[in-house]
Amino acid sequence: MGTPEFAVSVLKKLLQEKFELAAVITAPDKPAGRGRKLRTSAVKEFALSKNLKVLQPSNLKDPIFLEHLKSLQANLQIVVAFRMLPKAVWNLPELGTFNLHASLLPDYRGAAPINWALLNGETKTGVTTFFLDEKIDTGAILLQRETQIRDDETAGELHDKLMHLGSDLVIDTLRLIQQGKASPQKQAQKTVKIAPKIDADTCKIDWNESMENISNKIRGLDPYPAAWCILENGATKTTAKLFCAKKEFIQHNMPVGTVVTDKKNLRISAKGGFLNIGEIQLSGKKRMNAASLLNGYTFLKGAKVL
Repeated sequence: MGTPEFAVSVLKKLLQEKFELAAVITAPDKPAGRGRKLRTSAVKEFALSKNLKVLQPSNLKDPIFLEHLKSLQANLQIVVAFRMLPKAVWNLPELGTFNLHASLLPDYRGAAPINWALLNGETKTGVTTFFLDEKIDTGAILLQRETQIRDDETAGELHDKLMHLGSDLVIDTLRLIQQGKASPQKQAQKTVKIAPKIDADTCKIDWNESMENISNKIRGLDPYPAAWCILENGATKTTAKLFCAKKEFIQHNMPVGTVVTDKKNLRISAKGGFLNIGEIQLSGKKRMNAASLLNGYTFLKGAKVL
């Protein structure tokens, strides 16, 4: 059960390892774009290309769907990046239902574990498989794999790293269950870091924060939904999304948020130095590198970000 590209990687691995798949369950097609044409999920597209049975329930408690699910006679269910399941679904197979989560549980339970690990400046993260229970991301842990986070790693890069690490972990988990060697462990009881859904307020840059925190926000939301601020250039104000910021620790006496440019570089003053912005996307424009923007866009004296 899954929807985005993260789940496709697992599906590919399952087929590669010759596991028998009774069906693939994914989200219903949704209208998208100006034409509001129905868009299928990445999982559905891949599953159909491999002639796999696809189910797309809009209501996971629908008796007809539950009967169909039961008729598949699957002895185990795997969940990757899907919505919360009712007990009638996750409790159905004899061997249970396990989930792949992109964090080292119990930390970063929730919808956006990859983003929040970076937003909080973590130096390591990982993937976890666990059996589902009544609450979100609280079930007994089966396996975990840890990985280091680079200082300049973006959410997109970490997503791809964890996607491949997670695919391997799913196979290891399946082998363990297959051999009757699974030993689920209750999650540690402690104060945990959470990973709620990212909203627009989360993405807004506060230039009064430390340079480290601003850098973490920019890379933690790259490529989507992206950290943003307001660019005030003379009498014009526009939204700017920032990417690929490099920290330059230099003492200065400029107000935070001051824009400093030359022919190739776009730098913004912060506490303790400057952030050299590698890429930027102004409202209504495409994402581009700073040098390209500077070729056709003039920053006036006193330009700043808010």
